[in-house]
Amino acid sequence: MRTVSAQTIAIVKSTAPAIEKHGLAITTRMYERLFQDAEIAAMFDRAAQESGEQPKRLAAAILAYAKNIDRLDALGPAVGRMVARHVETGVKAEHYPAVANALLPAIRDVIGEAATDEVLAAWGEAYWMLADILIAAEAQAYEDSDAA
Repeated sequence: MRTVSAQTIAIVKSTAPAIEKHGLAITTRMYERLFQDAEIAAMFDRAAQESGEQPKRLAAAILAYAKNIDRLDALGPAVGRMVARHVETGVKAEHYPAVANALLPAIRDVIGEAATDEVLAAWGEAYWMLADILIAAEAQAYEDSDAA
């Protein structure tokens, strides 16, 4: 599993106030980008999108991650809920690059110049560290479900 540098942790934590202020705009923009792929869009609960519930939940999760990237154990229950939801909706490892390719540009779209290349690189590293955790847990959940 990937780990991130102390510098990446510091950069991600330093962006928490911007994520708190702009998180909903970032996730709304991310979903606009992501849903250009009709196959991925079909995996999502449209009602939760249209009500704004899903973008709000994701913004809260990203903020929690930014604040706790150096204490991942604090995120255990949230990770468990994400894994269960992902397995329920058929999320697979091959979907994660599309999310990264929607999220990172969305951060720059919303935050602008403050989203420097260094900030986006740190968030890219942070994203893939968490993605690795989710992918491994989801693979285990799929395996357990197949065995049952």
